[in-house]
Amino acid sequence: MSVTRFFKPIGPTRASAADHGVRPTARVAMNVSCVGAVALLVFASALAAQLPPNALVVEAKFPWTVVRDNLLKMAEKMPAEYYGFKPSPEIETFGQRVAHIAGANFRICEGIKGNTNALRRPSVASKPELVAALKESSAACDSVFDSLTDAAALEKISSRLGGPFPPDPTRTKLSTLYNMIRHSNEMYGYMCVYLRLKGIVPPSSAPE
Repeated sequence: MSVTRFFKPIGPTRASAADHGVRPTARVAMNVSCVGAVALLVFASALAAQLPPNALVVEAKFPWTVVRDNLLKMAEKMPAEYYGFKPSPEIETFGQRVAHIAGANFRICEGIKGNTNALRRPSVASKPELVAALKESSAACDSVFDSLTDAAALEKISSRLGGPFPPDPTRTKLSTLYNMIRHSNEMYGYMCVYLRLKGIVPPSSAPE
């Protein structure tokens, strides 16, 4: 007795791709796309797991610490008698440059924390006072980097915290910090000239 007498197939035993209106090449392409999408998700998940917490903020903090240390070393390295020195009559003295960067960084970092009433520039002139003001502003910026998460770093705030001002009225906290680092490096470059003219090697050219 044939088995097929009792177990007859209900429908087609094998459907071809054409039976469903899908060409074999199209089906293969769909399968490859699905496999690729799954592989991409797995790779992205593995990559995210390898990144340190707050990777964006951590990455931005490194160039800040470099220029922060260079500015502090420069301010300490310049003798007190040269704080009133200016390379030409129409520009600021070295002490005024220190006051400028200390005040600018303090205002920006306090502004990121929500304190918009921070003074723009310290009203002091002696070397010990200006070095102290620079250290205070550096500490204010350190606290921002140490407390900021990546999510918070992408929040928008006023773009008027540190120029040059972009056309949009807001920008992210992270962008504001990078602009602060850019300005700090710019000022450091200017102030290196003051040291060179006095025969003093800037800190970045004479690493300890």
